[in-house]
Amino acid sequence: MKARDLSVLIGVIIIIVMLVVPLPGGLLSILLLLNISIALIVILVAMNTKDALEFSVFPTLLLLLTLFRLALNVSTTRSILSEGSAGGVVETFGSFVIGDNALVGFVVFIILVIINFLVITKGSERVSEVAARFSLDAMPGKQMSIDADLNAGLISESEAKERREKVEHEADFHGSMDGASKFVKGDAIAGIIIVLINILFGIIIGMVQMGMSFNEAINTFTRLTVGDGLVSQIPALLISTATGIVVTRSSGNENLGSEVTTQLLQYPKLLYIAAATIFFLGFTPINFFLTTIIALILAASAYALQNQTKEPDIPDVEEEVQSESTQMKSPENVINLLSMDQIEFEFGYALIPLADANQGGDLLDRIVMIRRQLALELGIVIPVVRIRDNIQLGPNEYNLKIKGNEVAAGEVLLDHYLAMAPGIDEDDELDGVDTKEPAFGLPAKWISEELKDEAELSGYTVVDPPSVVSTHITEVIKQYAHTLLGRQETKQLVDHLKENYSILVEEVTPEPLSIGDIQKVLAKLLRENVSVRNLPVIFETLADFSKMTNDTELLGEYVRQSLSAQITKQYAGEDMSLSVVTVSGKVEKLIAEHVKQTEHGNYLSLDPEAQQTIISSVHEETEKLALQEETAIVLCSPAIRMYLKQLLDRFLPQVVVLSYNELEPNVQVQSVGVVNVA
Repeated sequence: MKARDLSVLIGVIIIIVMLVVPLPGGLLSILLLLNISIALIVILVAMNTKDALEFSVFPTLLLLLTLFRLALNVSTTRSILSEGSAGGVVETFGSFVIGDNALVGFVVFIILVIINFLVITKGSERVSEVAARFSLDAMPGKQMSIDADLNAGLISESEAKERREKVEHEADFHGSMDGASKFVKGDAIAGIIIVLINILFGIIIGMVQMGMSFNEAINTFTRLTVGDGLVSQIPALLISTATGIVVTRSSGNENLGSEVTTQLLQYPKLLYIAAATIFFLGFTPINFFLTTIIALILAASAYALQNQTKEPDIPDVEEEVQSESTQMKSPENVINLLSMDQIEFEFGYALIPLADANQGGDLLDRIVMIRRQLALELGIVIPVVRIRDNIQLGPNEYNLKIKGNEVAAGEVLLDHYLAMAPGIDEDDELDGVDTKEPAFGLPAKWISEELKDEAELSGYTVVDPPSVVSTHITEVIKQYAHTLLGRQETKQLVDHLKENYSILVEEVTPEPLSIGDIQKVLAKLLRENVSVRNLPVIFETLADFSKMTNDTELLGEYVRQSLSAQITKQYAGEDMSLSVVTVSGKVEKLIAEHVKQTEHGNYLSLDPEAQQTIISSVHEETEKLALQEETAIVLCSPAIRMYLKQLLDRFLPQVVVLSYNELEPNVQVQSVGVVNVA
């Protein structure tokens, strides 16, 4: 162990020994002076810390010092009552305070004890209690603020992590200080009780056992008691004051001395007012000479401070211009311009209240919840959404960019509500601005707040503007989730899985599959809205089939079959029933016969006429499901599922293609149509 570690351990052992073993007067004097020295160091450190967390060991140190001080009290009390002496330090302090009058000295000592107990200790205890309560109450708000800054792109992930840790440490620190301050209070009470014991029992022991007279016993034990109390109460007073300084100290860039002098003297003109007030006090019976001297000192200080503020350091403009020019020419500056945000949300100036918390906007909080929701639904970490206003957009317009490319846009009227009428005829008598719901393209109207209740009674679904925007953002990110998952993000997912499934990960990567291969499989699943959250099952499948093939398209099909329970629940719901369009044997045979196998993978090679026939048939049959307000699902054999989906993706991307192996045996499948060719 290091010497520092040993010193603390030895110190605790010595404290325990002091409670049991009598100590000679000389050693007691050394320990008492050491106690005062440590207390001075503690209060000086407390005054020079810029943040309470810089002195995070203070609660624990407070307990150790309190125990040390109580051990000294036990040792000095034992020495006073058994020998009538407690070393030179105690006797010197007692003689210095009492002087020739024991009563006056004792009263001075009692006043010091009362100040420590009722003012410093009581105040520090209350401040610690309030600071702990407010720190814990403010913790959720601070964490939400950090998440909002992270989503706005104001801070990085590492900075957000550091700030979250600081918030947690602040809450822990103030909670510890609240508990430790109770020990300070108990120490002050114990000090008062020990003083009374020393006085009363000292007089009795002095008269009965030591043969002293009453006056001699009072003088002796009063002097020793006051001396012992002083050498204990002075460090206690310093420690209590340090406790108050630490818990009342707000975070700053300077220490206490610098901030006090800077902030107290920031208005020099006020010193003139104070100087004049003190000067006029001299015309009362107060000493005119003294008030005049103090007033002159205040006035001179005010004059000096005013001159100091009138002559600030003027920066060299030429140097600043040259520095900025150098930064613009530096290669690092150009490299920074190449950075691109993964997701950007831009809006016109009229939509600023959506994101401005001061105007009641909660878009930042909504985006935090969107990222959490999509992490649970998709199984990937959505990048930070950069939010900014764009004067090139219309006042009520917004757009969403993925990797610099605009993928969605919309228009929102902040002082209106969006009314949609799915499944019923639109009420043309409802006044409003005709539009389309941006996320799903449903016909809708922007209506005023006065018509909100009327629209709801008429069967409309009424949504406020922030919900319209957040829903649109959610659906667009879901649609493009596969483009957001790159090799770097895949590596993070693999590393996270490796913490609990190290053997499984080592069997899959780096051999036989690279991170790029795994990324292609996961992106394929996300492209068809299949969550990759169940990574253990995905990797188990990859471990089984990657030895037979390294074709990522085929591996994706095997993974889909392993996720049959998840896919079934996603589309069949709680009642485990599914309405689908099946594929005829003729179409399946046609597709299977036109699959071409190459070194770089398999692909479908159908003539354009046959392709158009199949697509038209799928469109016609899935329209029946759309009329029933059900998801358009085509069910086929596992051998052709991948190729049929590739064929439909360009023209009917919203159609879900499932294979028989991707459904659980207990699903009730109802066919509402058959895809066929003439």
